[in-house]
Amino acid sequence: MFEHMTLRRRPATALVAVLGLLLALLSLQAAPAHAAGKLTATFTSADNGSWWKGTYVLHNDTDTAVTGWSLEFDLPAGVAIDTSYNGTVTTRGSHVTAVNAHYNGTVGAHGTSEPYSFWFVATGPITAPAGCRINGDKCDGSADAPPGVPGGLKQTDVTARTASLSWTAAAAGDFPVASYDILAGGKVVGSATAVTSATVTGLTPATAYSFTVRAKDTRGNTSAESAPLAVTTVDPATDTSPPTAPGGLHATATDSSSVTLAWTAATDNQRVAAYDIYRDGAPATTVPGTTTTATIGGLSPSTSYTFTVRARDAADNASPAGDALTAKTDDIVGAGNYAKVGYFVQWGIYGRQYFVKNLHDSGAADKLDIVNYAFANIDPSNLTCLNGVTKGTTADPQDPEQGTGAGDADADYGRPFSAAQSVDGVADDGWGKLRGNFNQLKKLKKLHPDLKIVVSLGGWTYSKYFSDVAATDAARKKFVSSCIDMYIKGNLPEYNGAGGPGTAAGIFDGFDIDWEWPGTGTGHPGNHYSPDDKDNLTLLLAEFRKQLDALGGGHRLLTAFTPADPQKVGEGWDLGKVFDSLDVANVQGYDFHGSGSDNSWEPNRTGHQANLHKDDQDPYDFHFSADAAVKAYTDAGVEPRKLTLGIPFYGRGWQNVADGGAAGEWQPAGGAAPGQFAEEAGTRGYSNLIGAYPTMTVHHDEQSVSTYGFTGSQWWSFDDTWSIGRKTDYVKSKGLLGVMIWEMSGDTSQGTLMNALDTGLK
Repeated sequence: MFEHMTLRRRPATALVAVLGLLLALLSLQAAPAHAAGKLTATFTSADNGSWWKGTYVLHNDTDTAVTGWSLEFDLPAGVAIDTSYNGTVTTRGSHVTAVNAHYNGTVGAHGTSEPYSFWFVATGPITAPAGCRINGDKCDGSADAPPGVPGGLKQTDVTARTASLSWTAAAAGDFPVASYDILAGGKVVGSATAVTSATVTGLTPATAYSFTVRAKDTRGNTSAESAPLAVTTVDPATDTSPPTAPGGLHATATDSSSVTLAWTAATDNQRVAAYDIYRDGAPATTVPGTTTTATIGGLSPSTSYTFTVRARDAADNASPAGDALTAKTDDIVGAGNYAKVGYFVQWGIYGRQYFVKNLHDSGAADKLDIVNYAFANIDPSNLTCLNGVTKGTTADPQDPEQGTGAGDADADYGRPFSAAQSVDGVADDGWGKLRGNFNQLKKLKKLHPDLKIVVSLGGWTYSKYFSDVAATDAARKKFVSSCIDMYIKGNLPEYNGAGGPGTAAGIFDGFDIDWEWPGTGTGHPGNHYSPDDKDNLTLLLAEFRKQLDALGGGHRLLTAFTPADPQKVGEGWDLGKVFDSLDVANVQGYDFHGSGSDNSWEPNRTGHQANLHKDDQDPYDFHFSADAAVKAYTDAGVEPRKLTLGIPFYGRGWQNVADGGAAGEWQPAGGAAPGQFAEEAGTRGYSNLIGAYPTMTVHHDEQSVSTYGFTGSQWWSFDDTWSIGRKTDYVKSKGLLGVMIWEMSGDTSQGTLMNALDTGLK
């Protein structure tokens, strides 16, 4: 019943299709980012009087063609590059990176880059650049210099099951030292990143070990191992007295994903070697016995946790647990603030002509906290996150294959936008590795650094394979890893010269899960579902949380679009468990009634699509309302500050509607009214709706808090500034986190609805 936008995108116009074809033809030789072999490069220079020419000729001495190259070098002092040819140049200080052009990306087996070698015009002393590398390797083909050997390995502490070690830093080779491996018996037993100390755990009591350390640089080159160090773990028989329990446990700081604890020191007949901190009865972290504070991360916002601390001595005797402390994390926007979450639809750049630029120009980007980019699909064969394709959906909205294998890499990162369509007024050059909506989102974040952007997975037509990716532990791990690789690490598939490793890194701050709907056959026709979906969804969300937290570098968002229908909630969502992983649930507050683009839904009677409260005149068997939807969650014990209420920026309409003495409210109808687009009958964005029917009589129903308009033959249900004002009052009165908007293109160019929403939440 609850459609969440049936169409994936509007078809491009014929002109756009032709332009896309031309771009595709021009970039057939564009370089994938991973080379298939190894290149070398030689430098020559030529004096031209007031300037000189520097040329790098690439050589491939292997039996396999190499496709894709990136050349890096450092300019000598006093040298400046004026122009360059046969490559795209990026300069940071004196460091220059040149990436192949679309026409010279492949160097054939036993061939060279001639006649299209990279060259530049320079001024200053004629001197060869330094530090030349081609695809990361030295241009002369010689091996990297590895890091030096770490020295001074010594024992700083030892217990029955741990050994703490320190050493002096290794000298860098060709690349900076990134980490250290600790080895015992030739096997890696521990590691350290950017520090020269580590504690090896999981050792056997009263056992002799021989440890060594080796350095590893940022390119993976390793040093030789250090001189060995003999360490013997403590024999527990030498000490059988446990420490006293730590006392005074309290929280010194909290945020949305962590709690910092402190306590008074325990005592022991010899010494306290460590403190073990437990979260809800499970081990959380361990800190040395010389400190009495710890920060527990990886927590969910607006959630209460119970912590205890035990002391442990060197013989592995554990104290009783100290008094428990219950602490609650903050919500994601802070006390007294309200979150505003807005969906930006991938296909809005077509018929709607709504660009990321519109978020900036309308002022919406200043008011939003999170932008949900909709949607990413699931690969039907590999059961991984899908991109790198451009394939539209079928015309029939009821076709079970409508979303199978579909996607739009062109809109995502392949389409070059003009200056007029760009957030910062700078056009894409057409050959960059990142274009399209993703590049615009990157620019938007630069102008609005507090704005978070998440990629929404699924939606109405892309939820078909969620049941499959969630079905087993292996499938969950594979799917989540692929999504993180593609959207967090930014490793986009090659598409028309765009994409490649790291191209989308830093754009997305997490994921929004739009599974419509787990455990039920009420989703799009053909969707896979199972009675195990409810449990598997919980496990899938936990896997997302686990892998996102493992990345480090700050908390990443995990949100979900969740149903208004209590039956769908019961069939697919374990409300007692999913919020251990979720930061926010965006509760659907719309699509309660509608005619549907193919008149398959409720074509014969009008009805409010987003009423806040129950309408006593509602003749349907089940009376939907936004309040009832929220109540289904809060009655189940969900923390209100983890919930947003969905608000539509569009209307649903019927035609051939009689007045019935009620201005068409709940009256017989003759199907969907003409829509904003021919294939979207019964649906119009708010701006389009009020523009199409300027003389429509607008009514405000006080009882249900719903807005509707009647033209004498068409009846439309939508939200306006009046109903948004009432709904924001409701959000504040119920202590909810904020609101979610489907979707931003429906607003006016001046941001009429967004401004009302922002004002109402102050």
